[in-house]
Amino acid sequence: MYEANYSEVSEFVFLGLSTSRPVQHVLLTFSTVFYVTIVLGNLLVVFTVTFDSHLHSPMYFLLANLSFMDLCFSTLTVPKMISDLYSGQNTISFQGCVIQIFVLHVLGGSEMVLLIAMALDRYVAICKPLHYLTIVSPCMCIWLLVGAWLIGLIHAVTQVAFIVHLHFCGPSEIDSFYCDLPWFIKLACTDTYKLEFMVTANSGFISMGTFFLLIFSYIFILVTVWKHSSGGLSKALSTLSAHVTVVVLFFGPCIFVYVWPFPTVPVDKFLALLDFMITPILNPAIYTLRNKDMKMAMRRLSSQLLSLRKIS
Repeated sequence: MYEANYSEVSEFVFLGLSTSRPVQHVLLTFSTVFYVTIVLGNLLVVFTVTFDSHLHSPMYFLLANLSFMDLCFSTLTVPKMISDLYSGQNTISFQGCVIQIFVLHVLGGSEMVLLIAMALDRYVAICKPLHYLTIVSPCMCIWLLVGAWLIGLIHAVTQVAFIVHLHFCGPSEIDSFYCDLPWFIKLACTDTYKLEFMVTANSGFISMGTFFLLIFSYIFILVTVWKHSSGGLSKALSTLSAHVTVVVLFFGPCIFVYVWPFPTVPVDKFLALLDFMITPILNPAIYTLRNKDMKMAMRRLSSQLLSLRKIS
């Protein structure tokens, strides 16, 4: 009954990134290497922050949760893409496609809010250092995280509510390697002009609004630092450059896909690789390899693990 209410189409076929088998083999190799790196890198960040007491601070708490979200974000699509490239069976069930869309928007909405929380954390740390522990307290961090997941859930429910009454009778080919609203809506057998507008208004404007809010907040921080101390500007710029890089890479594909939701060229699916494979690698690299506290914590944990192995 559930399926009958939704669609006569039982599954969708992904056209993927390429139909050439040699190209698919290359993509299979690179995507496998990238995904293993994503898993190891982000788990390392989560593990280090969790088990090293020196990193139990708001900044690292938010960083660990960002790594967890990135890991989930990548796991939602990349293993399926790897499986499809290996087997050549590029299909997904109708229910599986809807679930993928729902989880994608839960994670996407949550990560947007978390990036805003990280920008707030940097603002207080740089512009109001004496009040940092009072403003960004552990309780505040928990509420920020709960708020991020709650907003992501509300956003996803709103998006899926747009498509629950769509009728699908074919074709069933999605010109991508994962399910998302623009391609899903395009396959509906009804007039979806108003629905396309709603998706653009919801996901597109939220992405653009959040992006410009973050960029303006970083500019405001830099201007504030410059007014109070020109010597601290270089340090603030170095810190915020990492955040800006992550924000641009994360929001760039989102804005392209949703603000211009039905492009005539298949650029969007390649840009999506930035969100699913590149950004999740850069996050641990940027925030870990450039961070002295993280590197020291990793050395301490490595020493502890080696000492435990010698004792055993």
